[in-house]
Amino acid sequence: MFELRLMAPEDRVEWLGDALDALDALSVSVEDADAQTDAEQALFGEPGMPPPKEGWQRSRVIALFPDEAAANEAASVLALQDLFGGCAVLGVAPVPDQDWVRLTQSQFAPVEITPEFWIVPTWHEPPAQAKQVIRLDPGLAFGTGTHPTTRMCLRWIATQGEGAFAVQRVLDYGCGSGILAIGAAKFGARAIDAVDIDEAAVSSTRLNAEANGVQLNAGLPDAAQGEYQTVLANILATPLKVLAPLLRSHVAAGGSLVLAGILERQADELKAAYAPYAALEVSDTEDGWILMTARC
Repeated sequence: MFELRLMAPEDRVEWLGDALDALDALSVSVEDADAQTDAEQALFGEPGMPPPKEGWQRSRVIALFPDEAAANEAASVLALQDLFGGCAVLGVAPVPDQDWVRLTQSQFAPVEITPEFWIVPTWHEPPAQAKQVIRLDPGLAFGTGTHPTTRMCLRWIATQGEGAFAVQRVLDYGCGSGILAIGAAKFGARAIDAVDIDEAAVSSTRLNAEANGVQLNAGLPDAAQGEYQTVLANILATPLKVLAPLLRSHVAAGGSLVLAGILERQADELKAAYAPYAALEVSDTEDGWILMTARC
């Protein structure tokens, strides 16, 4: 493959991306040309929200093409367009051959939840101190244990005490990869429903459960039936607020509601949304995120 590198001002980034797509670029990425300098700009919004701008004041746009001729032709076509004013072609260069599998794997090391509980990709050996391990590789569904919200949920599961889940029904609502449901199974739960609106997540959960040798029922949201002693939902604040009555209706008397995907500054609005149903409290914090729980 060959990459075509371009420089563009902020107001040309969206047009340039569309033009490159029309010219059959395999992919288009945008970088801050001033990254790692004093002129670097923070541009990203909150999770689930679009970035505040389409690009930086000086954006480096990189498009991949299958061969050098296609990259050069795209550069020539773009240079003839009126809207290309203010942009510049930085060059065309071959993309070095890499072992992409190895490169991807190198980015995912074992993740510590507690000193004795780890998330370990299949290409790694578990740490010597690990007594409980979830085997999980990155895939199509959210949840590999690297995000603070996932770690806090798993840490809550791990610290409930030995045998805490042995006679419980557990619901993982918005299961993603199924990691929380699998974690509950690893700590003794035997009746587990894991549900998600995304069928790819449901499939991932089933495959990951099988790979970890645990039993659970994965399905779309209507598979969640009745009451559970523990309800886990690691989503985001807005859907958690909308789901408040539904999630609370699934918690049995004396059961636990465990919510994540919440920023620290959103604690009060979550407490208000759940006030008619449960008294939420902040149980854990990490990197600006919080875990909120309630005993119902």
